[in-house]
Amino acid sequence: MGDYSLRDLVRVPGLLSLARIPLAVAFPFVVRTPAAALGVLCAAAATDMLDGWYARRFHQETPTGRILDPITDKIFVMAVAVALVAKDMLSVGEAVLLGTREICELALVLYGVVAWHARARPERAANRLGKAATAMQFSTVAVVLFGGSHRMIWIVGTAVCGVLAGSFYVAREVRAMAGLRGK
Repeated sequence: MGDYSLRDLVRVPGLLSLARIPLAVAFPFVVRTPAAALGVLCAAAATDMLDGWYARRFHQETPTGRILDPITDKIFVMAVAVALVAKDMLSVGEAVLLGTREICELALVLYGVVAWHARARPERAANRLGKAATAMQFSTVAVVLFGGSHRMIWIVGTAVCGVLAGSFYVAREVRAMAGLRGK
């Protein structure tokens, strides 16, 4: 069990994760300007990569950061999906496909928040499959923003990556909980 602390929010990794919230707020205002929307998307992607890298590189990995990162990811993805639907750039069904991983992981995030509050959350990090799903999401949004061809292939590919990543995370959590119960 790790040390959960709100002061971790003001360390560099926490601030990088939290930066996705104002980016989520900004995205709907720039969604009709593809270059600006892509800039916001790239800034969010950069914070998503840098928060974990910085935490590992400078030994600032914390249980709080492991909970904060997926929460801010989901806030950003939801804001993007809602903005794209509101501007008729995606249908609701396409937005659901785009957010498949977030949907698969929603119960885990809620469990993580409750367990974090109870200081009982085992520490688990993202994996390459999750990172690939994120890259697919961002790439697909870029295709949608710029009206790229084969957008449905991108959307379905993102959904497949999302299901695989979400399923892996759920299975890993179930195995971990089963292991904890066996002790």
